[in-house]
Amino acid sequence: MSRLIAPSNRRQFLTLLGLSAVAVSCGTGGGGSAENQTKTLRYQGWAGSVILPELAEDLGFLEDVKLKWVGNTISGPQDIQSAATGQVDFGGAFNGAVVKLAARKAPITAVISYYGVDKAAYNGFYVLKDSPVHSARDLIGKKIGMNTLGAHSEAMLDIYLQRHGLSQADIKKAEPLVVPPVNTEQSLRQKQIQVGVLGDILRDKALQAGGIRPLFTDYELLGNFSAGTYVVNDRFLKQNPDTTRTFVTGVARAIEWARARPRDEVIARQVEIVKKRGRNEGTAPLKYWKSFGVAETAGRITDKEFQLWIDWLGERGDIEKDQVKASDLYTNEFNAYSRKGKPSGAEPTSKSGS
Repeated sequence: MSRLIAPSNRRQFLTLLGLSAVAVSCGTGGGGSAENQTKTLRYQGWAGSVILPELAEDLGFLEDVKLKWVGNTISGPQDIQSAATGQVDFGGAFNGAVVKLAARKAPITAVISYYGVDKAAYNGFYVLKDSPVHSARDLIGKKIGMNTLGAHSEAMLDIYLQRHGLSQADIKKAEPLVVPPVNTEQSLRQKQIQVGVLGDILRDKALQAGGIRPLFTDYELLGNFSAGTYVVNDRFLKQNPDTTRTFVTGVARAIEWARARPRDEVIARQVEIVKKRGRNEGTAPLKYWKSFGVAETAGRITDKEFQLWIDWLGERGDIEKDQVKASDLYTNEFNAYSRKGKPSGAEPTSKSGS
């Protein structure tokens, strides 16, 4: 499969959302027998990074389920749109993007949290040390580089501006732009943008080089929270429930493995994975890894992780009030990892309850 390309602006993304709802509306499927369920999951990766399913597979937590890499993405919204249309079997994105896609009637279900924000794993909005930007109001008319629009970083920007009293008219004067994460630091230093969103590895590497300072971070705004989930198409869930359970529980085990093991051991494992997969990537940035940031045990999902973004999108007019109910967006049914830290029978948490 040719490499999938992320949408470059919000209008393009919303157009794709509409197309995805049409594409996945055709056909239905019942539960597949165990022998007929797929054991190979197509997915998109992130260049220079190891995602949790890749870690889970390497640790043997996916058992007889295998992953098939079909290309890289730099955009969560694009990744889950690909899952909705069946181009890949799972995709991950910021929970606000999941809300948007579900609001447009795409039949998807979030099954596990895979990244979040804590004191070690966070995104910061950085400026050059001598930049005149020191406050929210200073962002009016400024270019802010981020990996994609309509997702986590733009949400953080809006919340920051709102909390500092800017009107909607002034908020619209700040100019978020799509800049690939690996190019953000360079774009900031060359003054092509005035603010760059940097997270985790890329953030720490840039800070080590010096010459930049944070304007604010999402951890300062909201504290610890799980921010993104993996979603699958509802038809895939019905046809492959056992495979989904193996996948979700394997990722849950990988979350807890990374949380429990020494940081150096987790980094060494990721370096080994990158070397083995042979995608012509450097491993040096991996030494900056600190945490996946998932807040809840084993990546279990709660209503609050979606409600914040339902409210935010409603205020922006991106969705109608009461159009989406948080508990309808996710299930913990396929996560058989117990709160005590080992696999057990799945606790039935469905779209209709928690």
